[in-house]
Amino acid sequence: MNNYRDIIKAPIVTEKSARLANDNTITFSVDPKANKTEIKQAVEKLFNVKVESVNTVNVRPKKKRVGRYVGKTNKVKKAIVKLKEGSSIEL
Repeated sequence: MNNYRDIIKAPIVTEKSARLANDNTITFSVDPKANKTEIKQAVEKLFNVKVESVNTVNVRPKKKRVGRYVGKTNKVKKAIVKLKEGSSIEL
């Protein structure tokens, strides 16, 4: 990956991710081709924090129907990033 901003797309803000934020864990939508090492380096450089661990989840597309038209949602790769003690990110 060339740029760290290409790896980290956006934070994911849901009820579950808000609960995890209390435990110093942040959830991001990331590039599907990025690996855990690249994600860790990108978060550390962009937010000036220390990362303890990175877990990733590939979310498969789901079928959606609107009237007679059938389609699929986009596939997404999520990264659940646990920060070390003393580090925090304000979103």
